[in-house]
Amino acid sequence: MLDGKVVVITGAGGGIGRDIALMAGAHGAKVVVNDIGASLDGRGKDSEPAEGVAEEIRNAGGTAVVSLDSVVDTDGAQNIIRVAVDAFGCVDGIVNNAGILRDAFFHKMTDEEWDRVLKVHLYGSYNVSRAAAPVFKQQQTGSLVHMTSTSGLVGNIAQANYSAAKLGIVGLSKSIALDMQRFGVRSNCIAPFAWSRMISSIKVDSPEQQERVARLQQMTPAKVAPLAIYLLSDHARAVTGQIFCVRNNEIFLFSQPRPVRSVQRQDGWTPEGIADHAMPALSASFHRMEVSADVFSWDPV
Repeated sequence: MLDGKVVVITGAGGGIGRDIALMAGAHGAKVVVNDIGASLDGRGKDSEPAEGVAEEIRNAGGTAVVSLDSVVDTDGAQNIIRVAVDAFGCVDGIVNNAGILRDAFFHKMTDEEWDRVLKVHLYGSYNVSRAAAPVFKQQQTGSLVHMTSTSGLVGNIAQANYSAAKLGIVGLSKSIALDMQRFGVRSNCIAPFAWSRMISSIKVDSPEQQERVARLQQMTPAKVAPLAIYLLSDHARAVTGQIFCVRNNEIFLFSQPRPVRSVQRQDGWTPEGIADHAMPALSASFHRMEVSADVFSWDPV
């Protein structure tokens, strides 16, 4: 699927990123394994996770190099792309997977918890994509795969920072798809369900949350990798601007926000008119207050 392609995978030292990197190598890609080796909350650095994954790829007969640069700033992102170009001469695909968690209820969330999560997830996805854009434009080809989450698409408790970042990534991906389609560049999102280090810290403060965690523990990161490999390949040349979800053996295509109902008055609205007529008419189409577990309420297939 990826013979001869150069693929950059951020956050590839473990979890979903690791499995995507291993599968990319197995499918013929030259892989840049990017990971700073930080803890789940983004603290510290360790070269061993990235080096270990690169070694696994090489031991299996593949080709891989390591990048220990951070995605949170422009220089780090540019260095990641530079590693790929210096080692292999080009970049064909990117998986924006790097992430951390700093979960807290909104009314208790600190500025640092908010900023750090957005920096890694949203800024990181932007920084790496932007650094690769000139290369993609010159090549007239390229594929971006961004990791979003049902925490943003649907909602979850105590994850305002993570949810905002992940829904922001959806908007970023769509804008890239629209702006760069003329250059043959594709951009898509995957919302993965998988038991990994990142979601192992989900707050469990209710029976419903406990049930959700139990379901997640059945799902491995390796189940997410095949869709990422497909989206990076030429087989997906007509697929762009989409939001997918992987849950064990299920693949979903998510809807995107569109108007669902409207009301109008020829002479315009007053606040009283809205209260008496507009909202009663619209309320039948209101979305319920749901979290991810409410929407994905059945056992994984």
